[in-house]
Order: sequence, then structure tokens, then C-alpha cells
Amino acid sequence: MHDIKPLALAVLAVALQAAPLWAGGDSIILQSTTSTQNSGLYEALLPQIAQDIGLKVEVVAVGTGQALKNGQNCDGDALLVHAKSAEEKFVAAGYGVQRFDVMYNDFVIVGPTEDPAHVAAAGDAVAALRAIAQGRAPFASRGDDSGTNKKELALWTTAGLDPMAAGESWYRETGSGMGATLNIAAGMGAYTLTDRATWISFGNKTGLKILSQGDPALFNQYGVIAVNPAHCPSVNAAGAQRFIDWILSPKGQAAIAAYRLDGQQLFFADAKPR
Repeated sequence: MHDIKPLALAVLAVALQAAPLWAGGDSIILQSTTSTQNSGLYEALLPQIAQDIGLKVEVVAVGTGQALKNGQNCDGDALLVHAKSAEEKFVAAGYGVQRFDVMYNDFVIVGPTEDPAHVAAAGDAVAALRAIAQGRAPFASRGDDSGTNKKELALWTTAGLDPMAAGESWYRETGSGMGATLNIAAGMGAYTLTDRATWISFGNKTGLKILSQGDPALFNQYGVIAVNPAHCPSVNAAGAQRFIDWILSPKGQAAIAAYRLDGQQLFFADAKPR
């Protein structure tokens, strides 16, 4: 037995060194929109959160619609998404505790540099979509119930058009995330709607450029919600609240505002005083 003890201690020491830093620590699952993940924002924020409040945040990056469904199914502790009306319905249905504004940026319409539908001259976003439809120019839609897809469909409705119902061949649903949809648009010379953060971080811009931007209708608000423990008793409600308190705090808001890529600010903090 005396010979085994040093070996056992050595094995224990190696195991402790190999064990995750968070073994036994506090963690939450954050159901998130893909744009915040694709932009690299979490790479900047999560180490600060870990250092400041000792919380590990495991991000599940999906479209906003899927994130809300996952939260409803108790597959997360908090949500950070960008479809305000859907978020408010989530809370009103008792799936979330309370919704808070966190930050914003905007959407842009991008398309082929030669701009065959003359979108750049159309004026606002609705006029841009009408020009695309009139010219029957290829348009790549995410078609995935994401926050971006919800915004796109709302703009088509405002334009008085429903390309899906009409079965228009120029309207292509990718069923993919924003990065993949941008790649498809680049490959087929199509127009698409994208959040600005993903566009800035997108590496394959060859053949595409921003053609419509600055319209107030393209405003893109992000919100944060804790999953309701009354609906999902197994959630880490305390951890979710600590995450929300941090991201809405002056330090969290400053960290969001400080994040830049290629010298460009991707998100603008706008949490309201509580």
C-alpha cells in the first residue's frame, strides 16, 4: 500500500492539471443568434465575464427563431437574440422572465457590384426589394426563421410582395446561416439582406457590395432574456441573472462598445438604466 500511494498522488495531480478550469464552477448555456458569434463578439466578452464574475458561458449559436424554441424547450438558461416582437411574445407566454435591450446595429442589403436591379438608386430598403422583384434578380434568403429572416420577410410584406407565395424562381431560400447565405449570394450573383456585423466579418466579399443602407427600417435591436424557472425548473436562474446583470452593467456595455473589427465598431450598446 505504501508503494501505491505515491503513484496515486501522481495520477491525481495529472488529473487535476488536465481537469477543466470550470470543473465544479458555475456555468450557463446561452442560446444566441449567429451574428454575435460570427462577429467574434463572444471571444472578446466571455473571458471578461469569466474574470469578473466567475461564470462560464457556453454559447449555442443558432437563428433567433430556433434560439427561442430552444429556450421554450428548457435547453438554455438565457437568450441573446434579435427579433424584438418574437422576444416579447416569448416573455408574455411565460417562457422568459423579462426582456432587456442590450445593443443594436443595422441590416444592409448587399448584392453584385454591377447591381443589375439598380438597387443603389432605389432609395429606401422597401424600394430596393421592389426593384429586385421587378427585375427578377436573384435574391438569397436565409429562410431559417432567424432574426434576419424575420426582418427580411417583414420588409417584403411592407413592400406588398410575397415572393414565396408567388413561387418566384429568382427567390432562393438557403435554409442556412448568414455566412453560408452570403457565400451562396456571392456564388450566384444574388442580392441578400445581412446584419452589418456579419458583413464586416465576412471574408468572401468578392463580387458583392453594400447597395442599400441607412434606412431606419433596417434598425437591428438585440435583447437578452433569462429563461423562466417557473417554466423550466432546471435552469440556472441565478447564473443567467448574473450574466444579464454583467452585460447590462456599465462595464459590460463598455466592452460591447469597445469591440471592433478592422477598425469598425460592430455593435452599439444601448441598455436602459435599471
